Amino acid sequence: MTTNNDTITAFVREFDAAEPDADKLASYFTEDAVYHNIPMQPVNGREAIKAALGGMKAMMLSAGWEVIHQVADGDVVMNERIDRFTVQGRPVEVEVMGVFELRDGKIAAWRDYFDLAGFQKSMAGG
Repeated sequence: MTTNNDTITAFVREFDAAEPDADKLASYFTEDAVYHNIPMQPVNGREAIKAALGGMKAMMLSAGWEVIHQVADGDVVMNERIDRFTVQGRPVEVEVMGVFELRDGKIAAWRDYFDLAGFQKSMAGG
């Protein structure tokens, strides 16, 4: 039996690919899911999340996400991560705290907390 912890571990591993498959990523979500990078506006619904995650490749390529700590309690999985990307050939790292709420084995809510100013500075090459 796949646990919620297993589901999130598998989801994070999708970002080992430079261009994660948007359809595969979307398959992890409920139809009414919410994806919210806390410093920005939330993305509502599986199709919108698919478009948002699929559109990342226009700005950056994934270079893998390293999970430092991950804990699961019932339908909630939380992880401390370092998300790595390549932007115009330059490495970018973002320290992230992710909270995932699952329903029936699918992600119903995903919130990532990170320093937006630091991320923007890294994206600009600073």
